[in-house]
Amino acid sequence: MKTRRGNSYPRTDVLEFNQRLVKRRKMGDFITTVKPAVSAGEQISSRKRQRLSPEKDKTDFFDTLPDDLVTCILCKLSSSASSPSDFINVLLTCKRLNGLGLNSIVLSKASPKTFALKAKNWSDSAHRFLKLCSDAGNVEACYTLGMIRFYCLQNRGSGASLMAKAAISSHAPALYSLAVIQFNGSGGSKNDKDLRAGVALCARAAFLGHIDALRELGHCLQDGYGVRQNIAEGRRFLVQANARELAAVLSNPNSGLNSRAWLNWNQHAHPNLSVASGTGGPGCPLLSDFGCNVPAPEAHPASRFMSDWYELKNGSPDSGLRLCSHEGCGRPETRKHEFRRCSVCGAVNYCSRACQALDWKLRHKEECAPVERWVEEDGGDGEPVGVDGNENVVVDS
Repeated sequence: MKTRRGNSYPRTDVLEFNQRLVKRRKMGDFITTVKPAVSAGEQISSRKRQRLSPEKDKTDFFDTLPDDLVTCILCKLSSSASSPSDFINVLLTCKRLNGLGLNSIVLSKASPKTFALKAKNWSDSAHRFLKLCSDAGNVEACYTLGMIRFYCLQNRGSGASLMAKAAISSHAPALYSLAVIQFNGSGGSKNDKDLRAGVALCARAAFLGHIDALRELGHCLQDGYGVRQNIAEGRRFLVQANARELAAVLSNPNSGLNSRAWLNWNQHAHPNLSVASGTGGPGCPLLSDFGCNVPAPEAHPASRFMSDWYELKNGSPDSGLRLCSHEGCGRPETRKHEFRRCSVCGAVNYCSRACQALDWKLRHKEECAPVERWVEEDGGDGEPVGVDGNENVVVDS
């Protein structure tokens, strides 16, 4: 359609195109006006490339963390791990964590549960890991590896030296284990017993609050075993051991023991008596030679390892070596008839008076039955004597 002057009216689509062109020029986008048309698929792929390209330039924040911070985190992990897998799985994550995880500072903080190995999983790599921990100054690793070498691998000198290294750092279980070795002459003959050295080591462990050492020292003083007899002082150590044992159980919220029941103690419910008191009636359980009727403490990982190792290696009847009858101990004999046995039934044997006291109240009290006589085959230092307790365990039944 034309006007009077003969000019045609502008087309609507042309006006819209010109307006878009002006806007693009104002924005400086001149290339889009001449760029050829692209398909929808190519536009989506180009947008994806633009979206992914910035991620390639991003750095890993873990690599930016300083080594001191990562080492501190690994120290917290190794000291609170509930099993070896909790710590080992982190070492297998990457090369950096593996290198920092084997740092001496991290290994020195490792808890006993971090290297709580099972006997069936024992290998050279596990041995090397324990050796790295002990070389880093971890006293628990020194004690665990020392017990394994002494009683399981039969490397007596190396095992004793590792336990001595832990004992120098005032590790109470290592001191008590060395005392048991001296009392029994473990790793040698019957003539290698050193009762005075055993009492000295036991006294040091008792000073550090070790319950088994307190009970062992109390029996030694009562019986005059390796030390001058002092019944009153021995009774004091036994009462202290029983009190510490009861306090440890009552302070544990998972023990399931009612503290009010012990505060309102009924003397007729606890028939254990102190022999030295001579009261002749029911007495306080703290005065018992065998302690209170409380749940047994959790066994040390080294004790569980030795029990499993004995079942795997020396559990056959032909081996002739016996395991301590207390389930939480795990110590095996290093020679035949090394451990002392119950003088009433002769069916059980113990490495120490402390193990005998614990096993008596937990199990053996219900099973012990007197026999008229038994004959010890091949003789040996397990031969029973009278009720003085100088050579064999005496159970007060």
